[in-house]
Amino acid sequence: MFSLEAFDDLLNFPKGEFKPKPTTLTPGQEEALQPLWESIDGRTKVGIWDCKTGHFTADRTEMTELCHILCGSATVINHDGTNTRKVSAGDLLVLPMGWRGEWIVHEEIRKTYVLISA
Repeated sequence: MFSLEAFDDLLNFPKGEFKPKPTTLTPGQEEALQPLWESIDGRTKVGIWDCKTGHFTADRTEMTELCHILCGSATVINHDGTNTRKVSAGDLLVLPMGWRGEWIVHEEIRKTYVLISA
């Protein structure tokens, strides 16, 4: 049997515990993860991510990520400096499998994420 999951008011959903951002380029930058759902095979994960201002690298070579920005703003840049995108509340960002780059968080950001592994 399948269980349908629904989560309301994601903007005000409790935050996870803030911890140092492992790939930060800005000393002291922190992030918080709040997992919401995971598929039985572990290949699809859904959750909420909060991140304080700063600059960090990201690697999606093993998965696709769909990001719905709930609040805050950031600039996302391909690893080679091309295809810069500014994202803010209401935006949907797709990071396709194989993408690598950097995020510059201008205002503390909150997003929902869907990670889909190969």
